[in-house]
Amino acid sequence: MTSTGRADANRRRIEQVALAELLRDPDASMDQIARAAGVVRRTVYGHFPSRDALIAALVDQAVASVTDAHAAGRAAAKDPAEAVARAALAVWEIADRYRLLVSLAQRSVTMEGIRDRLAPVRAACTELLRHGQEEGVFRSPVAPAALAYVHEQVLFGLMEAVNAGALTPEEAGPTAALTILISAGVTPDEAEHIVTTARSGT
Repeated sequence: MTSTGRADANRRRIEQVALAELLRDPDASMDQIARAAGVVRRTVYGHFPSRDALIAALVDQAVASVTDAHAAGRAAAKDPAEAVARAALAVWEIADRYRLLVSLAQRSVTMEGIRDRLAPVRAACTELLRHGQEEGVFRSPVAPAALAYVHEQVLFGLMEAVNAGALTPEEAGPTAALTILISAGVTPDEAEHIVTTARSGT
């Protein structure tokens, strides 16, 4: 393996271990992360100049996963409502894995920074909502761009609800899809049917 390959492998291992350590102990230090990764502290700092930089890199990784999940959910759907439901369910699987990281990241990355990183997902969501409104599938009078922000906040709110014990992770995915569809102007009965169908994979 080349030195570049070793460096890349070390970085990936540090990121994987750091995520696990920070989810276990949000106050984990760079020293703790280095020990858990089996490297010296200098190696960690060679890749990440500060703890905040490491957390920001993990947030970038999480956002990339969310972006891929959102695209995959949309691609598997036959119409805008199903696309919204499948995208919400797919995104929640990723969001649930990273929800404690989001709370931690707010100390360093800030919510504004997280929202900036999610701009491509929000843009895709806006276009999907616009398409659905044009087809009469979504009957909300709220502008698509504003609705996209509402849907984003639904997911953040549900993360906090799960963190607080008000909702189980298993309940949160379907709840997110239902809430997002209803806010877009789909009736509760229609939303329930769409989410049930999306969850069954049919």
